[in-house]
Amino acid sequence: MGRVRRERQRLRWWQRRRLRCGPGTLRVAGGRAVDGGSGDGPGIPLEIAASYRTRRRGLLGRDGVTGAMLLTPCNAVHTLGMRFAVDVAYLDAEFRVVARHTLPPRRLALPRPRARHVLEAAAGAMEEWGVRPGVRLVVEQGVR
Repeated sequence: MGRVRRERQRLRWWQRRRLRCGPGTLRVAGGRAVDGGSGDGPGIPLEIAASYRTRRRGLLGRDGVTGAMLLTPCNAVHTLGMRFAVDVAYLDAEFRVVARHTLPPRRLALPRPRARHVLEAAAGAMEEWGVRPGVRLVVEQGVR
């Protein structure tokens, strides 16, 4: 059993870090920085959707997205009613990328049983940021 798993087991459910709706910053561990630097740059602007209402609304009705949107908890998404294609990354409980693909408008993605969070961004953005399966993401809440 890994060290992280043992630490998570010691914590009670109310002691675990819970994400709340609002702004945040996303950093890709081992990925490329937004500014083209070493990866310690300013980070990617993030919008966190943690309530039922914000997850349900998501990116629907928008013409685009600046940065990314994190849906938590979530393991499946759709683009029904959306006006643009999105990159979708499925993340496990430790924010490690399980799968990533581009979803065109009016499509329904299959649920990923291991996923606990879903990250959405404009099509092509995740390739630019270095988000790929196996990479760990760092989410900082309330920082923009």
